Amino acid sequence: MLGRYLSNPGSQHWKAAKKVLRYLEGTKDLMLTYQRTSLLDVVGFCDADFAGCIDDKKSTTGYIFMMAGGAVSWKSVKQTLTASSTMEAEYVACYEACCHAMWMRNFVSALGVVDSISRPLKLFCDNSAAVAFSKNTRSISRSKHIDVKFYFVKEKVAESLIDIEHMSTKSMLADPLTKGLPIIAFQEHVSQMGLLEA
Repeated sequence: MLGRYLSNPGSQHWKAAKKVLRYLEGTKDLMLTYQRTSLLDVVGFCDADFAGCIDDKKSTTGYIFMMAGGAVSWKSVKQTLTASSTMEAEYVACYEACCHAMWMRNFVSALGVVDSISRPLKLFCDNSAAVAFSKNTRSISRSKHIDVKFYFVKEKVAESLIDIEHMSTKSMLADPLTKGLPIIAFQEHVSQMGLLEA
């Protein structure tokens, strides 16, 4: 998020950059860890903040995919369209995560670690309206951009390639990718991502 202000940085951005450097110094001994398991399912978590950018009121999408107890892929990005509600912002995040989930399904199968991913890939979202919208049979949006995303996600859910389920906000692993969190909550999320001290 700090990178958004590279072309016109101010003193508050310098302070934020110093915080990032202090964070990196304090976490240099952390490493991604994975569990030995015969169950190699990929599980995704997606989240969005609503109108979080103070400059243009665009939302931020964050998603993370886990396998064997550790993070294998993640992304945080400002959404390209302006969402008109929390549900729209969360649904755009579901769409972005769905696109990446399809790539993950193909990538994991191509690695040959598992023969194929036969079950639907689970994707957790903390907005119950967005989850219901993904299982709905008709669009309720007036926006063509949202409609395209609606039909893509709906198609993947109908084909049993993706299963979107609700998860409480407190347990949402993608939360740190969309907003600042209190230190205790942040540390809990980081450890659940498989980042542990070496």
